[in-house]
Amino acid sequence: MKRCGWPSLDDPLYREYHDKEWGVPLHDDRMLFEFIVLEGAQAGLSWHTILRKRENYRRAFEGFDPKRVASYDLRKIRSLLADSGIVRNRLKVNSAVQNAKAFVRIQREFGSFDEYAWRFVGGKPKTNRWRALEDVPAVSPEANAMSRDLVARGFSFVGPTICYAHMQATGMVNDHVTGCFRHKEIAGLS
Repeated sequence: MKRCGWPSLDDPLYREYHDKEWGVPLHDDRMLFEFIVLEGAQAGLSWHTILRKRENYRRAFEGFDPKRVASYDLRKIRSLLADSGIVRNRLKVNSAVQNAKAFVRIQREFGSFDEYAWRFVGGKPKTNRWRALEDVPAVSPEANAMSRDLVARGFSFVGPTICYAHMQATGMVNDHVTGCFRHKEIAGLS
């Protein structure tokens, strides 16, 4: 079975993420918030590092309930910074709380974060046809627009590269290379 070149074949967690989750169109606000937090935590690190800590993040951030995370106070932030199961970077932890507050405001304005986010790709997944991993871009015009809008709404750690990674992970774009068995499967979900 051919895959994209990035998942390590000897790591079942990474391979399973590629094979079952990455690029699948996602419309669940809690999961979309999870990816906002995890992509921000990944900045400067490998996705593999974050993937290995994902269950710890789910525990520490109470299942990524954006309303709960938005209510975190300094005491809770201090406890997160002491949690060795997550990336203990003050800016990233503070960003998760700040982003939760902005996320909840978007939910109020648009009815859901899903409604808001999918507007950047016209409401349906964009299927790309990259032949090789090196052809896949790090950003797109849609990711640039999303990043600018999120920043204007009070988000942090949401630069264009992070927004594009978010779009890839949540299926807003299908960036599985054409030779990967998942490319056609994901395209069929559109």
